[in-house]
Amino acid sequence: MRIVLALFACLSVLLPWPVLAQQEDAPLISSADWSSYKQKFLDASGRIVDDANGNISHSEGQGYGLLLAYLAENRADFDLIWSFTRTELLLRDDRLSAWRWDPAAIPHVTDINNATDGDILIAYALARAGRDWNIPELSAFATLMIKAIAAQTLRQVGERTVIMPGATGFGRSDRDDGPVVNPSYWVFEAFPLFAELDPETDWASVEKDGLDIIGGSMIGPERLPPNWLSLRTSPKPAEGFSPDFGYDALRVPLYLVRAGFTEPDLLEPFAAMENGVPVTDLSSGAVRETLTDKGYLLIPALARCVLRKTAVPDELKKFEPSLYFPSTLQLLGLSWLAEHKEACG
Repeated sequence: MRIVLALFACLSVLLPWPVLAQQEDAPLISSADWSSYKQKFLDASGRIVDDANGNISHSEGQGYGLLLAYLAENRADFDLIWSFTRTELLLRDDRLSAWRWDPAAIPHVTDINNATDGDILIAYALARAGRDWNIPELSAFATLMIKAIAAQTLRQVGERTVIMPGATGFGRSDRDDGPVVNPSYWVFEAFPLFAELDPETDWASVEKDGLDIIGGSMIGPERLPPNWLSLRTSPKPAEGFSPDFGYDALRVPLYLVRAGFTEPDLLEPFAAMENGVPVTDLSSGAVRETLTDKGYLLIPALARCVLRKTAVPDELKKFEPSLYFPSTLQLLGLSWLAEHKEACG
């Protein structure tokens, strides 16, 4: 008996505690899923390739790539993506990033304007990595970007603080129907951390006003937000854009769920999408196409999860990369499920 106990004691020192600690600290994106993603979308230079958009790269993709690498706890890949982002996109004088990089063009940056959702994603990923990996340089750069986002893209529209989609081109003086916003640019989970690094900016109001804008933008019998929204008078689809709920706005429920906002009034229209995500012309109600990639289907499944405690189908939990955008959204959804295993089964 003493021999057995001694052996058990030795094994307990050598094996169980490290194993248990590793399980408790397991990455929210598995190494296998991240490996599949990066094999298809991350090139050797550190850029995330949008394979459905002429193989360009953009600040959105770089921000997503940084966030996914952080969630996968892959420091080497994070550093690679950050190196490309810093040297190839952060070319402006105001600490915001140029939004579009084309491998077929010389120079590669073909639009120096920023896309604010990309900047928010980049700054958020840097802030999380800087805090959790104890890298002060990343936290410092994140703070500079957050302050730049506040200075260059936050605007007062009436009593609300809104996020302009870019530093220029969307304001009241830029467009007849301006200001124009994109409801999917409110990456709500980022704002509490932004407030820690930039306490001079009222990020709580950015969050609250964003929720109000999204609630007011759910128009028509379908109660869906348009991709692009004019705030000139009453909220309506912006001029010059298709009046659609589609590829941009479908991120709205994902960002709400990830940030813990589970109000039925906001999520129920998405939870009702049982057979696919309908790209909908909000002016007529016509469905232009129905999106059935797993990355898109997972989003209404998450809405049903938090509203109805409905289990997410096992098939949607299997990651098999397809195109850049739905694959990215699927990994973001799966990482939330990994963190909230008790939410819906």
